[in-house]
Amino acid sequence: MIIKKFTAKTEEEATKAAKDELGARSVVMNVRKVKQKGFFSFLKKPLIEVTAAVEEDTDSMVTHVRRPSDNNIRTVTKVPFRNQAKEEKPKFKDVIPDDEEEKTAPKAPVSAGREEAKSEDKAIEEKIDNLHTLIEQQLKNVMENNDETDEDSGKKTDEADREFISFVKLIYNTLINSEVDEKYANELVDEIEKLKKPGVTIDYLISNIYQKLILKFGEPARITPGENGARIIFFIGPTGVGKTTTIAKIASQLAVNDKKKVALITTDTYRIKAAEQLRTYADIMEVPFRIAYNEDDVKENLEEFAEFDYILVDTAGYSPKDEEKRMEMKQLLDSAKKISDIDTYLVMSITTKYRDLISISDLYRQITDYRLIFTKLDETEFFGNMLNIKLHTGVEIAYVTNGQEVPKDIEVFNPQSIVRSLLGGEKQS
Repeated sequence: MIIKKFTAKTEEEATKAAKDELGARSVVMNVRKVKQKGFFSFLKKPLIEVTAAVEEDTDSMVTHVRRPSDNNIRTVTKVPFRNQAKEEKPKFKDVIPDDEEEKTAPKAPVSAGREEAKSEDKAIEEKIDNLHTLIEQQLKNVMENNDETDEDSGKKTDEADREFISFVKLIYNTLINSEVDEKYANELVDEIEKLKKPGVTIDYLISNIYQKLILKFGEPARITPGENGARIIFFIGPTGVGKTTTIAKIASQLAVNDKKKVALITTDTYRIKAAEQLRTYADIMEVPFRIAYNEDDVKENLEEFAEFDYILVDTAGYSPKDEEKRMEMKQLLDSAKKISDIDTYLVMSITTKYRDLISISDLYRQITDYRLIFTKLDETEFFGNMLNIKLHTGVEIAYVTNGQEVPKDIEVFNPQSIVRSLLGGEKQS
């Protein structure tokens, strides 16, 4: 299979270029906007990038894509698919629990394990130290520009009180600037104020806040093997959030890297492109793919793949306001639950407005329980909505995606990284 990207002013022009070069049998896998390069690029309209694919005559060969430094269109080099999986591991952490990995992984020497643990501890300490340095500098700047006085007595506030007040204000403003909801920012400030006591240090406060936020996020959820037969996983969510691409990333990790038996099913019969896109990914990974048009098809497909390790099911996106479609989704999930236990992941874009995220999470909660996947982290620098929705729903965050590349741009949710971003540290890359 050949996969190439084509850039033009409109989707129609880019699609035509793909058809002209790859032929009428080519399939459009993805469409997105890309910024133009060069000076004054901010004045130019974004271009449309279309990713297209076409089957080759040789079944044993697929494409390996690399980005040239001076060209928007990716070049294509043929390599055997299995070799590609060995040479280029996707950026995806701990999709299978540690105890499952230990069954297959060779035992490392005890000394190596200790060195690794020390390295992890040192990395955490460095993160907190770097965060302390950053906040301390910000606090210094605030205090230099903020000579507070007590309005009642007209006297200057005690130096320690001034520092504490400035610190609390800094943390609050930083969280608000990261788009944390005011309600949750105030709750954290209340918790900080309870820590005030003689001799309390900024080091202690920063470490305490860092730990409190990580605890609020909790441990990330991870896909685990089924206890009796296949692990059946449904992916739900509104249109345009990247469900299909996310499924392809997870399937690639499971099938190619972890050598598991994976099957793909789609119930999205409204969008032909979505089905064809998932079919293309299935062909690349050499895993079975089925389209389910109704509940009977879903039941038949699940029974067909009952001996597999994982069955990943894509579903149609719809407007949360569409009551009819919502009830259809609930009926589908209820029907699947009668066949076997299922896991459900709600996929949402981090770039969606906060109020819309609240509405989406509440409406889908009426249908089923779920875990969360956030997409498009590469399209924003503000991750407050992840904390907002986590605290609003109380459900686990499983994965995050940070780009369109399959299978690379996905990883298990890392609360430490997000907390650093919320507190003004390094942004997600």
